[in-house]
Amino acid sequence: MSLRERIVGAWKLRSYTETPVDGTEPFHPMGPNPKGIIMYTPGGYMSAQFMLAERANFAVNDFYQGTVEEYKAAASTYVAYSGPFVVDEEKSMVTHSVFVSLLPNWIGNNQPRLVSLYGTVLTLSTAIPIQSKGKSVVSKLVWHRAEPA
Repeated sequence: MSLRERIVGAWKLRSYTETPVDGTEPFHPMGPNPKGIIMYTPGGYMSAQFMLAERANFAVNDFYQGTVEEYKAAASTYVAYSGPFVVDEEKSMVTHSVFVSLLPNWIGNNQPRLVSLYGTVLTLSTAIPIQSKGKSVVSKLVWHRAEPA
């Protein structure tokens, strides 16, 4: 079975670590117990969403009536993007072509990820360092295959 066929399905986030390339201590931008889901469809689309597990509610239950501070806190503790994906079997790499994203800068760009898949554990790492919290880092997200809903 190909890598592309093996990653199809839903995966729940278990850990998210960023390791600075300058050798300083790795950190967990979404805390020690992030929540998230990534899905790959047989038709070639993906969607990823992950967040800090404990997030503050808005003062009012209206998405469009939050304060600037509430929006800032919500956006800085959540990552979401979706679009088509392609797999390079030889390089064990998946490339997410971003169609929609919470971070507008990603729209229209590719997000390549190195893939490691053993049993029900999927590890995705940035193929090249990215910028995060002012540092150049390598991100590593570990996912476990989700049970059927």
